[in-house]
Amino acid sequence: MSRNSSPWDQLLFQPPLCEGWKQKVEGPAYQLGNCILLLGYMGGSGIFGSIYIFSLLATGYICYALWGWLNACGLDIFIWNMLLVMACVLQLAHLVYRLHKDTFLEEFDLLYKTLCQPLQVPFEVYKEIVKCCEEKVLSLARDQNYAVEGKTPINRLSLLLSGRVRVSQDGQFLHYVFPYQFLDSPEWESLRPSEEGTFQVTLTAETDCSYITWPRRKLYLLLAKDRYVARLFSAFLGYDISEKLYALNDKLFAKFGLRFDIRLPMWWPNVMDSPLHESHYRNALGFPASLPPLVHGSNTLSS
Repeated sequence: MSRNSSPWDQLLFQPPLCEGWKQKVEGPAYQLGNCILLLGYMGGSGIFGSIYIFSLLATGYICYALWGWLNACGLDIFIWNMLLVMACVLQLAHLVYRLHKDTFLEEFDLLYKTLCQPLQVPFEVYKEIVKCCEEKVLSLARDQNYAVEGKTPINRLSLLLSGRVRVSQDGQFLHYVFPYQFLDSPEWESLRPSEEGTFQVTLTAETDCSYITWPRRKLYLLLAKDRYVARLFSAFLGYDISEKLYALNDKLFAKFGLRFDIRLPMWWPNVMDSPLHESHYRNALGFPASLPPLVHGSNTLSS
């Protein structure tokens, strides 16, 4: 090898050999740093896994810096490890900021676990849904009206989080709305995006209630932009309306005191042929009187 070869050539092709191995091991700070780094690299994925990894890495590099300052007496060892500590601390600050940014109110966390998590809805999609309702939880005092029949316009969609709401029409009790049910799903489904309407029922809080609400226009824009969210809301609303419909069956009895199953094709068309029963279901669900009949010679509901 020529004398004028570069240091890199000497390092690669003529590496210096150890003249003798040290007989004593390094100090406890060095050994502890290695153990902490070993545990740190065993962390998992996700934001909490990253916090675990960078926390242990920062601690391990601090041990290395102490070893370089107190035992190895190398200024370069100390400086490099302190730089690595600063990089880990900055990364931790970024992760904590992201975690704080993605944190919702307790009500929204519980809503996700109750409705969306069982359906494996991605959290990023859920954030868009929550953003549409401005991340606000509204309240209804006891005996306060959410909507008044014939007066309140249908300009929003709301979901009850806590409490109980009574639905009535002309002062007659129809059914209750319980937590994690929509307050106005029938009204939402009864109108097209370009149509306007008013509530056909009155909704009154029987207890102190909390709910979230999506403005009609903003929610329509979200549904038009994201097909997945549109299918999700379609499933939620369809299930909610069917639950309300089956709940009404508990109030409907034949003259002999027998409760019928509304799924039976032999019974449903005959009962719904009665103007009294059709108006009962129509008013209870909040559908406008201008809609066509619910049954047209078959045992299925028209959409």
